[in-house]
Amino acid sequence: MSKLAVVQSTSTGKRPMGQRVKEFVVDYKRQWEIQSMVLPGIIFMIIFCFVPIYGLSIAFKNYTVIDTLDSAPWVGLDNFKIILSDKYFWDAVVNTLGISFLKLAIGFVIPIILAIMIYELSMGRFKKFVQTISYLPHFLSWIVLGGMLITWFSTTGLFNQILLDLGIISQPKNILLDAGKYWWIATLSDIWKEAGWGTILYLAIMSKIDPTFYEAAKIDGASRIRQIWNITLPNMKSIISLNLILTVSGLLGSNLDQTLVLMNSQNRARAEVINSYVYRMGMTQGDFSYATAVGLGVSIVSVILLVTANKVTSKLNDNQSVL
Repeated sequence: MSKLAVVQSTSTGKRPMGQRVKEFVVDYKRQWEIQSMVLPGIIFMIIFCFVPIYGLSIAFKNYTVIDTLDSAPWVGLDNFKIILSDKYFWDAVVNTLGISFLKLAIGFVIPIILAIMIYELSMGRFKKFVQTISYLPHFLSWIVLGGMLITWFSTTGLFNQILLDLGIISQPKNILLDAGKYWWIATLSDIWKEAGWGTILYLAIMSKIDPTFYEAAKIDGASRIRQIWNITLPNMKSIISLNLILTVSGLLGSNLDQTLVLMNSQNRARAEVINSYVYRMGMTQGDFSYATAVGLGVSIVSVILLVTANKVTSKLNDNQSVL
């Protein structure tokens, strides 16, 4: 590179590639202990996130277990055409969107309300107790929680006994066998499990709010509700926007573990979601090409939802993106 080009690139803020590589090597040698800690994560991502991308090619092939990725015959978009005419796939889409929108409408707001309620508690020990109790279900697997729900919803379970004692029902019945109630069961049980865990980020943000804001509001005669509305929530706007973007982008990714535990032959019509449908088509029926095509299509739609949600929230945040 000529001296003139070096001067021009330096003046415009663009350093030559050789200089940037040299600076990287110098920085790495100076911090090699810390930098080396990143290498296992990079290797993990390459092996499990980037290398498997090549396997997406079977979505455009007729792949069987006796084929390799290269030997399987190409079929073009045939698998995607089958998806468009598959009634059971669209039933799974309806169930996924129904459950996800319920979780979005109810489950997105509850952690915010719960976090504010915990933050407003003045008694330190009771505050820690409430936090611990709300976090606890998150650390239990769906195998454990699902077993509890199956027992509670059985004909001799806790819920039927309560409903009988209150006179709401006259005959006990297994609630999980009622397909019409499954969406609400899936939504409320997921909120029960994750609401407490979802308060962590909100509590972290609220802990950084300057207390003088609240003191000034008290002097001006603002009520506690007015302080929450005008001080607490505006300071949480960025993290709420970020969580909203991530939630919207995951609308098609309903909880597989929850579905596999709670779904049965009686409620399958309302319980089958896209993830469980892909699992069943791929692992149970061995149609790997079709299952991969469904998964690829869902991923593409999820990326579109992510970008759209980011643009919408940036418009609401004075054109400032949180991603």
